[in-house]
Amino acid sequence: MSRRVYIALVVALGVTILVAGTALIVVLRDRGRPSPAALLRPTGIPAAVTTLEANLMALSPVPTRPATPFTLVDQNGRTVSLAQFRGHPIVLNFMDPHCTDICPLVSQELRDAAADLPARARSTVFLAIDVNPYVRTPAGLDTFSRAHGLTQIATWHFLAGPLSTLRALWHAYGIQVIAHGPTADVVHTSLTYFIGPRGHLRYVAAPQVDHTAAGVAFLPPSQLQDWGAGIAAVAASLVR
Repeated sequence: MSRRVYIALVVALGVTILVAGTALIVVLRDRGRPSPAALLRPTGIPAAVTTLEANLMALSPVPTRPATPFTLVDQNGRTVSLAQFRGHPIVLNFMDPHCTDICPLVSQELRDAAADLPARARSTVFLAIDVNPYVRTPAGLDTFSRAHGLTQIATWHFLAGPLSTLRALWHAYGIQVIAHGPTADVVHTSLTYFIGPRGHLRYVAAPQVDHTAAGVAFLPPSQLQDWGAGIAAVAASLVR
């Protein structure tokens, strides 16, 4: 890795941590639910999203613009394009099919979100783009999806494709990736984008993870539930 790439990654991760950490450090370290009165409500977020959820998710509106389009292959070997989901709210993540850290937690949040969706938002599409340059086959994506219950989501698609295409999408969506080899852990930015039915970016959130003293990734059950509820509320707000 060049020094320039390394510095860029450190800066990008630092910005993400700074933005998310300001809102989340009390929540993550205290392991509890702070009083809503102790939290500042971010501006520009959907009314249905609670202040607690918004702070936990580091939820923020983004300048409304068309989401960068893509055509990739999902865990079933089917060609999937962003354009085919026009008319539906979209929840877009970036995940590693070999991840044992934050991605399994995000998977649980997505399952909870799908279950929490109100009837009017049941057509919400859940997408994830692969960040592991060494695991890009439908079989690898399907193994992860099944292991973490994501196939329970009717509109779930875990997507991969040519490495050049993936790298372009990582760049377009602000995802930094470090992958030293086929057996090394992939370090990547974790962001959740919310795309409206017209194909425009609307909101972004920053999934977080804590670790036990033994280094095992976890979040308290209450925070996982709040994340699921928050994702569902944002998706539902995009339905008109």
